[in-house]
Amino acid sequence: MPNIKSVIKDVKKSRERRLRNVSTKSRIKTLTKKAKAAIDANAENAAILISEAVSVIDKAAKRGIIHPNAAARRKSKLMKYANRAAAATQP
Repeated sequence: MPNIKSVIKDVKKSRERRLRNVSTKSRIKTLTKKAKAAIDANAENAAILISEAVSVIDKAAKRGIIHPNAAARRKSKLMKYANRAAAATQP
C-alpha cells in the first residue's frame, strides 16, 4: 500500500474504475450470448436483444472501456450472425 496521500486516492479510484469496467465487459458478453441464443431459438424478442447488446457495446466504446474498433468488430460479428440465421430460415 502506498504512503503518499494522492497515490492512495489514485489506487482507490483505479479499483473503482476497474470494477465498473469489469462489470460492463461482463454485461456485453452476457447480452451477446442472450442475443445469439434468441437468434438460434428464432425468438420474437431477438431484435430487441440485439439492439440492447449493440447499445451497451456502443456505450462501452464511448466511455473508453473497450476500443472503438473492438466495439465495431463485436457489433459486426453479432449482426453477421443474425443475418446468416435470417437467411437460413428464409425459403
